[in-house]
Amino acid sequence: MDTFKTKSGRSITVMPIKHGSMEIDYDGYTIQVDPVISGTPPVTDYTKMRKADLILITHDHYDHFDVQAVDDLRKETTLIVTNEDTAQALGEGEVMHNGDSLRINDDIQLHAVAAYNTTPGHLQFHPKGRDNGFILDIEDLRIYIAGDTEDIDEMNDIKGADIAFLPCNQPYTMTPQQLRHAVDMLRPKVVYPYHYGDTAPEAMTEALEGSGVDVRIRNFQ
Repeated sequence: MDTFKTKSGRSITVMPIKHGSMEIDYDGYTIQVDPVISGTPPVTDYTKMRKADLILITHDHYDHFDVQAVDDLRKETTLIVTNEDTAQALGEGEVMHNGDSLRINDDIQLHAVAAYNTTPGHLQFHPKGRDNGFILDIEDLRIYIAGDTEDIDEMNDIKGADIAFLPCNQPYTMTPQQLRHAVDMLRPKVVYPYHYGDTAPEAMTEALEGSGVDVRIRNFQ
């Protein structure tokens, strides 16, 4: 678990869960990202975790979307934000499309951004315009959660990212070399390679050598 401070001195903690799943806590406000129980190992028991105020689901693939996990985390006031396909499968949820913004509360604003494949032969995994990445602006801290994507040109338009979660597992997302290109476009202060599957952590750290970015390898296999 890593902790960051906002301008007001409040804490934002990041707790890796696995693969594309994480918990972000801001001064007691709990955000769950792509919670799944058994879509990827290990099996996660969300009934033992704090109920979520906000659940973000990037898209409806089995390793990002799990109805039971959502049910385990929800409370009466939980806001679920996702893309159109996932909202239809879930039967509920606030739908955001690439380019949409949503004010969550006085301190948190959410932006949906593009996430898609560009490599020939891989385009069917994540077609352009369907899935979301998310940017969380929490006070003065900007967190970019890329979702399943390659090093797309739209990353050039994401300014001021303090923390970036970038996937690195071909054929579905990025190679280590694409990861480096993404970091060079974004220039975040801290990068978490995540959703990395069988990609060797050493390959990612080697690719990011000399980037000038704080690279944090956590349990996001």
